Amino acid sequence: MDWGMKNRLSRIIKPDTGKTVMLAVDHGYFLGPTSGLEEPTGIISELIPWADSLMLTRGVLRASVKAEQDIPIVLRVSGGTSIVGNSLANEGITVAIDDALRLNVSALALSIFVGSEHEKETLLNLSKLVDEGQKFGIPVLAVTAVGREMARDARYLGLCCRIAAELGAHLVKTYYCDNFEEVVKACPVPVVIAGGKKIEEKAALELAYNAVRDGAVGVDMGRNIFQSDCPVGMIKAVKQIVHQGLSAKEALAIYNDVKKDKLKS
Repeated sequence: MDWGMKNRLSRIIKPDTGKTVMLAVDHGYFLGPTSGLEEPTGIISELIPWADSLMLTRGVLRASVKAEQDIPIVLRVSGGTSIVGNSLANEGITVAIDDALRLNVSALALSIFVGSEHEKETLLNLSKLVDEGQKFGIPVLAVTAVGREMARDARYLGLCCRIAAELGAHLVKTYYCDNFEEVVKACPVPVVIAGGKKIEEKAALELAYNAVRDGAVGVDMGRNIFQSDCPVGMIKAVKQIVHQGLSAKEALAIYNDVKKDKLKS
């Protein structure tokens, strides 16, 4: 791995802890104006100080993030489908590597759909993206997207993560599940967990704690932060779990304190 690749990865996974808190705000690429992200500029600006990196599309990056903002970018480069289409799994690569270079990104992100009718296409997309990234020292994050018909268990997610790593992904984003430590053990590259759909704050903090305890290098959380009734309190709490090893109970107290202060002001 060359210097540029190592440098970009070190901006995402912090060397002092070996962990990361990624803020996912790329949902609009297939969901449109998602609740909490109707006007992305404001919420992104509010949360950037506590995020280790942002995962988003080039359109929102250019429109909603200041160029002078010192934040590593994990650029979503797959898409071409929407929630109203026939198949979310039928994605293609939507960003040329030279545009990613112009945007000075730290990593490229692409979804794979193992077990879907478009499995082959998405896995070949990943392989092509890894090849392009290797030319310019840009790592690739593979997102193990899961369709409704797929079971989110260790056997399936372990298969997805291992295939992504075998094809050259430098990081893998997947879901937490029972026996998650088996998924991590069988994946030779770092694993971050997805926050998934919005759940109650206490449960989301427990999810983050359990995932890191079981081997994840961190989280790539979106809706459970920006759809919270106190987004800043939530990202602060998650960051303390990931980087400082706080328990979910201790982190919940941080969230509640920030929420209380917000109500007072």
